[in-house]
Amino acid sequence: MILKTALLLACAWTVCLAGEKDVLEFTDDDFATRIAEHDVAVVMFYAPWCGHCKRLKPEYEKAAPTLRDNDPPVALVKVDCTEAGKETCNKHGVSGYPTIKIFRGGEVAQDYSGPREADGIVKYMRSQVGPSSKELKSVADFDKFTSKAEVVVVGFFKEDSDLKKAFVKLADILRERVSFGNSADEAVLKKADTTDGIILYRPKHLANKFEPSNLKYDGAANKDAIEKWINKNYHGLVGHRTRDTSKDFENPLIVAYYTVDYAKNPKGTNYWRNRILKVAQEYKDDFTFAISAKDDFQHELNEFGLDYVAGDKPIVFARDAKNRKFSMKEDFTVESFQAFLKDLKADKLEPYLKSEPIPDDNSGPVVTAVGKNFDDVVTNVDKDVLVEFYAPWCGHCKKLTPIYDELGEKMKGEDVSIVKMDATANDVPSTFDVRGFPTIYWVPKNKKDSPVRYEGGREVSDFVEYIAKHATNELKSFDRKGNEKKKEEL
Repeated sequence: MILKTALLLACAWTVCLAGEKDVLEFTDDDFATRIAEHDVAVVMFYAPWCGHCKRLKPEYEKAAPTLRDNDPPVALVKVDCTEAGKETCNKHGVSGYPTIKIFRGGEVAQDYSGPREADGIVKYMRSQVGPSSKELKSVADFDKFTSKAEVVVVGFFKEDSDLKKAFVKLADILRERVSFGNSADEAVLKKADTTDGIILYRPKHLANKFEPSNLKYDGAANKDAIEKWINKNYHGLVGHRTRDTSKDFENPLIVAYYTVDYAKNPKGTNYWRNRILKVAQEYKDDFTFAISAKDDFQHELNEFGLDYVAGDKPIVFARDAKNRKFSMKEDFTVESFQAFLKDLKADKLEPYLKSEPIPDDNSGPVVTAVGKNFDDVVTNVDKDVLVEFYAPWCGHCKKLTPIYDELGEKMKGEDVSIVKMDATANDVPSTFDVRGFPTIYWVPKNKKDSPVRYEGGREVSDFVEYIAKHATNELKSFDRKGNEKKKEEL
């Protein structure tokens, strides 16, 4: 028993080290000679203490063996800029960590600008080497290409045609996102049963009884039409949505979050996906469907008020065409999922709104907005509004607080409301683009649907001057230039 346990641990340790060993580590002593041995290499210049580097390291190691075995191969390399690789890092202008560069023939070709998760790294680098469409010269080539754990699109062309020309143009454009192959081999054409066509093949781990495993294009010989067809069918009825592909899935969107892991537990992953597929086929014209690993999308769960998801059952969240959020409150079953979608389609559900409690007293010079009262204090109030979106931990926001309070005092009695909102604890309406803190908007009372981002100075005088100039009605205490009016003018 002890021997068996030791063997299991040894095997597990070997598996853990496999990816790590596939990442080559170069130093100042050997970088120049060893990098030249590889036609294409990705080099990560890192520091051991760097948090971003620590997060990238396991993804880098996971991608390494796949790219090593790619045709043509791509080497993944790392250089420690704090120890044995200092001179190399200085030579290549490394000033932040991680810095990632692509080398060709031993020389820097470009900065790496692709994804930073394993699947994304693999797909991006495959697009950087070799032809945009891989030639499949035999049935063995075809079988290997279509057995990839990703969607592939294959063109079958016995002779030149308008469809082939469109296919080649599109492959050049989409090579970073889609794996393309092509064949003119008689045996391959016979197996595919086509001499002039395009077929999309879905990966075997996503095969199910609710949709075909491959689709043949039957549209016009037009690049744009083929691209539209690929985009529509790429992820299938219920796609595997990852951090790398999340932008592919558009609203109205239904996402089931659970322990999605096709590497370690494909059977368990598809157990739930198949149940989602069963219901999704009834609503495929109404919604986009996807499954996502809950651990990879904790930030999205937080947006729905969940800090942690226990258990194995999927948690279902939705966004409609207006980007309103909805949560399925019942435990997941086929029946509860059906009921949720039926009510969602009929617009019978109350949208989920992330919000702090409405303040008991909101009579101060600066009005506090939360998710639940935002319309009342900003959108529907018959005043011009200056609204600040802030974060409690933001240093610039803290510095602005006394200035904003003073501004509120100066605007007392005016047809203007000074408002603030904690954008980390409340949902921000989609009409406001908040990507940093503080973000400030001017909302004219007669154009509530057209807020204007405030880009001026942040002293009291700057705000007063701006408000005085843009106020719908001239201020009582200030002229249009922001000068304080004399008492006889009041």
